[in-house]
Amino acid sequence: MGSSDSTAGQSGSSGGGTGWFADYFGFEEHGTDLRTELVAGLTTFLTMSYIVAVNPAILANAISIEGYGDGQIIQMLAVVTILASVVATLVMAFYANRPFAQAPGLGLNAFFAFTVVIGLGIPWQTALAAVFVEGVLFIVLTAIGAREYVVGLIPEPVKFSVGTGIGLFLGIIGLQAMGVVVADPEGTMITLGPLAQNPVAIVSVLGLFLTVGLYARGVKGSIIIGIALTTVAGFVLSFLGYAPGALSGEFIQEGAFLASELPQATYDITPLVGAFVSGFANVEAFTFALVVFTFFFVDFFDTAGTLVGVGQAGDFLDEEGELPDIDRPLMADAIGTTAGGILGTSTVTTYIESATGVEEGGRTGMTALTVAVLFLVSLVFVPLAAAIPQYASHLALVVVAILMLRNVVDVQWNDVTHAVPAGLTIMVMPFTYSIAYGIAAGILSYPVVKTAAGEFDDISAGQWVLAAAFLVYFVVRTSGVVG
Repeated sequence: MGSSDSTAGQSGSSGGGTGWFADYFGFEEHGTDLRTELVAGLTTFLTMSYIVAVNPAILANAISIEGYGDGQIIQMLAVVTILASVVATLVMAFYANRPFAQAPGLGLNAFFAFTVVIGLGIPWQTALAAVFVEGVLFIVLTAIGAREYVVGLIPEPVKFSVGTGIGLFLGIIGLQAMGVVVADPEGTMITLGPLAQNPVAIVSVLGLFLTVGLYARGVKGSIIIGIALTTVAGFVLSFLGYAPGALSGEFIQEGAFLASELPQATYDITPLVGAFVSGFANVEAFTFALVVFTFFFVDFFDTAGTLVGVGQAGDFLDEEGELPDIDRPLMADAIGTTAGGILGTSTVTTYIESATGVEEGGRTGMTALTVAVLFLVSLVFVPLAAAIPQYASHLALVVVAILMLRNVVDVQWNDVTHAVPAGLTIMVMPFTYSIAYGIAAGILSYPVVKTAAGEFDDISAGQWVLAAAFLVYFVVRTSGVVG
């Protein structure tokens, strides 16, 4: 640590911009220097940059704008994805001074698209209104220090199982896009697709194994590399005449990829910015409240868990295992989510990939600032986002899903009062195609099994209220009263 401090001090006294950065972010105090922070920021960006392609691909399933083609909408979504990430990460850099990067979260964007808009039939503008409300709620609760109370309302087994449930949810979405999992309404509901007969599935599976192989080798940016190489492989096969159209997607005609057929660059995001305002005109109170609660719950605990996990990797935690001044990075998340709702994207959260930058030595907000600048630079490549086929972008969901399954080890499976809520949370999410239903099932079952086991003291009044609310929702929703 002594030699690091010496290096930091030399770096901080070298004059110019380096001196300002060193003083503002406290390089010497944190035992780091400018070069280390820049490398850490680059590392984090490379590991999470796939979101620029994946988030638009997911949200485009739910967002349609009259007068604009799919390619233009994807580019708009890529732009707002970048801008929301920049806003949140800059707040993280200058307000929280932590090396954590933020962007629209996987799982939350799938919930937005497949559950809220497609499943519940809620207009996408109203879904953005829910994101905005969740962000404002997050800001208020963070500002008044109500985090502990909110944490106490959610049963522990539900907290620990949500990540695994979301992982399975993302996994089935990704495998369907890749052609690995297909519908089987006459037999087992879903089944293995005819892989050997489907060029898309073949390319996707090879791309998936290439990606996980790169990840296992510790290659930085393995997911974005896998997406890019899978896309190129599809273009090459299409150009060679294999399954014309099947591999091509909208922007490649007659089996050949021509650069001139890429859609014209679109940076005008006015159809998305502020669209959440009109969404308030279509609010059905109970359903809207459930959507807001789910956005808030997943975002809050995903962010808090990520902050503690990455904080542990960077030796930021105190003696009690808490991240000092955690309200500051939580506020960055809340502001990013609110900005994202205004701009036109789903909930922003802190990325676990930030751990890669921390492992490279990133210790201050300079790492986050570097990520934000690189996101801005990536605006140049926005037109390419529309050329990435879904089967290539969605293999990222499968990779992330695999990584999220490890959260299941935190559940106390030998305690039935934990196993039941956790198991229901995990199973209901993918089987009902809804993150909200999984969370609701876990929260509803917790007081039931605790009461049956005679452990009344473990149930708070707030947990009973939540369980009762979700019971009413399930009855109303499945009875057909709510469409």
